[in-house]
Amino acid sequence: MQHIDAWINVLRKRYDANPQHFRSERMCFLDHLFAQQWRFNYKDFKDSEPDQNGLGRRLPGGAWNYYAGTIPSFCQSNKVWGMDIDDVYAPVNYNDTHWIAMWISIPKRHIVVWDSICSSISPEELDVVMESFLYMVPYLLVEYASSDEQCAQYSLEPFTYERPTNIPPARAGDCGVYSL
Repeated sequence: MQHIDAWINVLRKRYDANPQHFRSERMCFLDHLFAQQWRFNYKDFKDSEPDQNGLGRRLPGGAWNYYAGTIPSFCQSNKVWGMDIDDVYAPVNYNDTHWIAMWISIPKRHIVVWDSICSSISPEELDVVMESFLYMVPYLLVEYASSDEQCAQYSLEPFTYERPTNIPPARAGDCGVYSL
């Protein structure tokens, strides 16, 4: 997993130095810990009681730091999701055996999952993997909104997701490189 995060850090540094070389200046790259923590802590989130506005649930530790672009400390963007960031890219590890990549589009309220070996995760298993992101990302956008105006542009409705099937397949063992 260190090799995945090492390359994510290279991407972050390249993006920081030359954002014009990337598809947008409104994007960020997250390390594998983001997905790992969010999947691990999803049950706590679901089990926590919301207040009358549907807020007050327990988000994973560090959620604010990802949202506000304050991590990693060596390459802070200080760009806020939804205000400065439209596209979030993150690797996701499945059962320590398979890597997929996800692109979270905040404006589209949609997540695209790139999976180079679709047979590694059944559609039902992928639904379980993605559930935490589909519910917690929109929740985070509402919970951390800095104004009523900003809050009003978001909804607690879950995001949607898709896994395109027209992806060139990878050989076994190449999924990590592919996800990067």
